Amino acid sequence: MLEKLLETVMRTALEQAGAERGLLILSREAGQRIAAEAITRGDTVIVGLRDEPVAAGALPESVFHYVLRTRESVILDEAAQSTFAADPYISHRQARSVLCLPLLNQAKVIGVLFLENNLAPRVFAPARLAVLKLLASQAAISLENTRLYRDLAGREARIRRLVESNVIGIVIWDLDGRLIDANDAFLRMVQYEREDLRAGLRWFDMTPPEWQEVHLAEEAEELKATGAMKAREKEYFRKDGSRVPVLIGAAAFDEPPDQGVAYILDLTERKRAEVAARESERRYHEAQMELAHANRVATMGQLAGSIAHEVSQPIAATVIGAKAALGWLGREPPDLGRARRSLDRIIKDGARAGEVFDRTRDFIKKAPPRQDVLEINGPIGEVIELTRGEATKNHVVVKTDFASGLPRIRGDRVQLQQVMLNLIINAVEAMGSAPDGARELAISTGRTEPGDVLVVVCDSGPGLATAADDRVFDAFYTTKTTGLGMGLSICRSIIEAHGGRLWASANEPRGARFQFTLPPCEDAVAAGQPGD
Repeated sequence: MLEKLLETVMRTALEQAGAERGLLILSREAGQRIAAEAITRGDTVIVGLRDEPVAAGALPESVFHYVLRTRESVILDEAAQSTFAADPYISHRQARSVLCLPLLNQAKVIGVLFLENNLAPRVFAPARLAVLKLLASQAAISLENTRLYRDLAGREARIRRLVESNVIGIVIWDLDGRLIDANDAFLRMVQYEREDLRAGLRWFDMTPPEWQEVHLAEEAEELKATGAMKAREKEYFRKDGSRVPVLIGAAAFDEPPDQGVAYILDLTERKRAEVAARESERRYHEAQMELAHANRVATMGQLAGSIAHEVSQPIAATVIGAKAALGWLGREPPDLGRARRSLDRIIKDGARAGEVFDRTRDFIKKAPPRQDVLEINGPIGEVIELTRGEATKNHVVVKTDFASGLPRIRGDRVQLQQVMLNLIINAVEAMGSAPDGARELAISTGRTEPGDVLVVVCDSGPGLATAADDRVFDAFYTTKTTGLGMGLSICRSIIEAHGGRLWASANEPRGARFQFTLPPCEDAVAAGQPGD
């Protein structure tokens, strides 16, 4: 008990030394602090416990600092006539006999004992000094032991609070795998009772077979080699046979070396949340795919008339070519050369009609995303051909400026064509509803300064309000009377999924400009070659 020890030391020191007053100063982390003050009144020594900093009015500071610095005792038989006479405390108090002793433990100053007697000189005789030095030595040892005991008790109390708080599972184990003790959090986690611990429950009893042969041996070797086991995830059997996922780390005690402590965190809720998150992400991805497919089908519905026109032209040309071929064959003699040329045109027109059907079927069919290596100009050109009829119907002139030597990209051809189809149809519809004037759709490709592939779609329509430039990509935001507001939102999702960026701005002198970038394929970058 520190308080009892301080009182005993001060009472014994004053009685043995014949001092009127004494101070015990202890070294703390915050500096030197007065821990106790004793005063003699008649035959009684009154001890008062303190906890305050050393001040000039409490003792001669020059003597105090000298003892701290030299670790030597100072005895002043007549303080006012000593080398410390100029000290304000000595001159003010008219101090006479002064004794200041360092409290040393293994050459470490743990405190200072200050004694004074202002009634007579030479109070602290050599005989008394020997006793006081012995007292100081014993006091230093006792004070240090008390401090260590208090620190240990404090640490044990904090550890006990941690164990009993049951925030995580804590187990004391033996190196042979036996569980010596555990807190309630761990027992609840594995559904065992304290009787099971007393019966000799081991890690092996709770460890699934797939962990026993390799992992238990690895854990034991790691503990023997380093004294600790890094945190790792594993599973334990509960008492009812079910499994509990945990995160466990452990450390061996220094004494005894064959025991240690393990900290176990129940991961059941986290694992459940991870499964729910993966399921939610899967459902979200499926919903996004459904929505993107519906958007493609709806866009193709808008193009139905254009597709019919694209198909009707090669079909009509095929019929005309067939009639012409029959006419050349019906001559006497048959004109086989002209008939052959007519048949060649029929084959070409039939192939053209088939290409229109193939492009339309590929675009609207529901298929999982692909990661092909593409040259962007090709897919964009196919979409332009697919929408040419719609542009013609709305009197829109389509101009292209495709850069050559662009690096290849990696992505889904149909999804990227869906983006282009949405941008082109939106531009054509915007110009179709505008007053008569120049209706021009400019589509270009190029490269950005960092080396990404850049695609630009510009129209000469009414343009976008500045405040709405980025809102057009919000889900369900639309400026069309019949629109759902999902097309551009889906387009941005597709481009971002490909590692790019899609944005809108004003076109000069009028209209809107939509641009998106796509990163080059890593294979193309590594080879240092552009696409075909």
